[in-house]
Amino acid sequence: MSLRSPLGRVLGLGSAKDGTAHWWAQRVSAVALLPLTLWFLVSLLLLPGLDYASVRTWLALPTSSLLAVLLVGSLAHHSYLGTIVVVEDYVHSNGAKLLTLLLLRFAHVAAGVAATFAILRVAFGSPGS
Repeated sequence: MSLRSPLGRVLGLGSAKDGTAHWWAQRVSAVALLPLTLWFLVSLLLLPGLDYASVRTWLALPTSSLLAVLLVGSLAHHSYLGTIVVVEDYVHSNGAKLLTLLLLRFAHVAAGVAATFAILRVAFGSPGS
């Protein structure tokens, strides 16, 4: 039996406002992905071909490479936000949850950096590579 009031028992359990920032970040990244994905698909459809030379010429344009990098960043962030919710909801062991969340963060950062590097390499690399 506890002599603490119900309010006193829940005060140390964290803030209910914590999920709001996550919810907003997920929605904002989803809204950012809509025009970026539409731009990407339409741009690819308007290319004369999907060969390396055509894509390289298209990515060499500053606007195309910038928007492609923004697409990769938004996609990686949105994906990370979605997968951590799954882990937090379905992994119950604290150790496994922490390890999985760390691995997810590293994997999403690594994928985002690798995709950004690939875009920049194709856009600004030497023509023969």
